[in-house]
Amino acid sequence: MEPFRHLQSRTLVLRERNIDTDQIIPARFLTTTRREGLGAHAFHDWRQLPDGSPDPGFPFNRADNDGAQVLVAGRNFGCGSSREHAPWALLDLGLRAVISSQIADIFRSNALKNGLLPVVLDEAIVEELLAQPGIELAIDIATRTLALPDGRRFGFPLDAFAQACLLEGVDQLGYLLARHPAIQRFEAARDAAGAA
Repeated sequence: MEPFRHLQSRTLVLRERNIDTDQIIPARFLTTTRREGLGAHAFHDWRQLPDGSPDPGFPFNRADNDGAQVLVAGRNFGCGSSREHAPWALLDLGLRAVISSQIADIFRSNALKNGLLPVVLDEAIVEELLAQPGIELAIDIATRTLALPDGRRFGFPLDAFAQACLLEGVDQLGYLLARHPAIQRFEAARDAAGAA
């Protein structure tokens, strides 16, 4: 992962509530442990018309949403099963953050472990964002704030460990490996104290 400190992007909106992980990435596409290429199947059943052609009205199929890195979604995003493929698919689509008034705990945990930022905001703020697709947002990980074009800023919850991993661009294992010399020093000091 790369360090994730700031993000400035337009939003892409899915107003639906209770978007579960099977809608994000249908189970029939979970035949791989590779992250690359999963974005092509994200929201697969919503992106297609009954004849199999792309639905031109679906937000991920619209050219004016190309490059948008922030998804704003209805309440209870990422509910359902615990598949890690869901954040992988969203990242492969080019998303870096998901905003909702409620994000399922397991999805939130999987997202953070993979460098996708889940932002939980008050329902009224999310409703405002849902009503303004394409609005330009600025997200700052260090201050845990989201800024709107009109200057308003909103804080969002992010635990210190997840924040440190995002800022350093590491997962949990990478975080520990970066501290390997300090761990070795601690163990050596403990062993020396025990031998005395």
